[in-house]
Amino acid sequence: MEIILKQDISNLGFKDDLIIVKNGYGRNYLIPQGFAVLATDSAKKIHAENLKQRAHKEEKIKKEASELAAKIQTLSLKVGAKVSSTGKIFGSVNTIQLSDALAKEGVDIDRKKIVLKVDTIKEVGEYTAIAKLHREVSAEIKFEVVAE
Repeated sequence: MEIILKQDISNLGFKDDLIIVKNGYGRNYLIPQGFAVLATDSAKKIHAENLKQRAHKEEKIKKEASELAAKIQTLSLKVGAKVSSTGKIFGSVNTIQLSDALAKEGVDIDRKKIVLKVDTIKEVGEYTAIAKLHREVSAEIKFEVVAE
């Protein structure tokens, strides 16, 4: 079944992508939830016209995302965490703390757009994460977890 996505869905595609999914997934989940529309001939024509009109705006958004990516890569973040005497963190550091640390530096990124390279961060040290700013632009965030 061919569908047109109305919004970004992780592990599936980005907004306005024309993708093929299984019939049950499309009819029972994506279309009723409003995440996608069925890709009929008329819907494809409307979709193509919308993409043509939106091309200029997309270029501007991509340029802003690449500028933000350049700014992020120059930052050196420090995330504070409560640490035991052995150097282990109570709990773990996640994307919420990383998003807050970026906000303190003047960069506002939604925590859902940040992906940690490591599953869980439970020790003090230096780590990296990836911020997906645009479908074609992503930035590497280097941060250090320090004891509070």
